[in-house]
Amino acid sequence: MNTQFVKNNLLQHYWYQHNKECKTPEEIFNETHMDLVREGGKWLKSTSNSCSVVTALITTVVFLASTTVPGGINDSSGMPILVKHLAFTLFSISSLVALCFSIIALFLFLTILTSQYQQKDFRGYVPRKLLLGLTLLFVSTGSMLISFCAGQFFLLKSKLKDMALPVYTMICSCR
Repeated sequence: MNTQFVKNNLLQHYWYQHNKECKTPEEIFNETHMDLVREGGKWLKSTSNSCSVVTALITTVVFLASTTVPGGINDSSGMPILVKHLAFTLFSISSLVALCFSIIALFLFLTILTSQYQQKDFRGYVPRKLLLGLTLLFVSTGSMLISFCAGQFFLLKSKLKDMALPVYTMICSCR
């Protein structure tokens, strides 16, 4: 229940009237819901703290993976040796997506942790920021998994080449 709901359900002339204690309906609503705002703020900080730790770990792992070139670099041309393989392209793109999204998610969670919450923030600003951060965290996790599978493909290239795709598909469908 929020202030806007109460405001929409009250007759307009009641909204600006004062009671015996000289308080408007909005002031009464804000006072009676302060505990809810405080508890919501605690939950939000706890959730953002946990998510920011996970996101920082993902960012670290993906940064290290994205700066590593599978197969090495050709000394004469300076280009990656495996640049013409589809798995290399998949590895590169998914590493970049995972890195960018995890950094953005980390910043979102840190802004949630450092902000002061007011009742009006819970109407749309804070939930949208949390939902966007969680979405980016899940996308970066999925991209990291794709990057890992593409990198593993080079290791399994000579052995189990035909079994790699079915195994990866089965593993991804089990989560």
